[in-house]
Amino acid sequence: MIDIDKQISFWRNSAEEDLAVARDLVHRNRIRHGLFFAHLALEKALKAHVCWVTQDIAPRLHNLVRLAELAEFDIQPAQMDILAEMNSFNIEGRYPDTLSPPPSQEEAQHYMTQAEEVFQWLISMF
Repeated sequence: MIDIDKQISFWRNSAEEDLAVARDLVHRNRIRHGLFFAHLALEKALKAHVCWVTQDIAPRLHNLVRLAELAEFDIQPAQMDILAEMNSFNIEGRYPDTLSPPPSQEEAQHYMTQAEEVFQWLISMF
């Protein structure tokens, strides 16, 4: 039998830790890695919601938009746009053939601000 509360707790706690790592990496100008961890934090927060809604373990996928759909959110289009944008940092962090120049520090801060806003909204939904 699956302990859904344990699954949700794992995803939430891990998401919060990954967001802290993302902040630190971006602050230290490790932009590509920082934004990868920001994506990971959003992914894990969404997986916590998917577990809560489905009462099952989260699927092994990384697409933030798809996870938001599975979580059955009444999500604003602007928030969905942020999730779609953040998806690119998951790909860039994993596959070297898709590497493009990393965003500037200013751009990275903008992405982090947007990711953190969506993240806080996700966490507040519990």
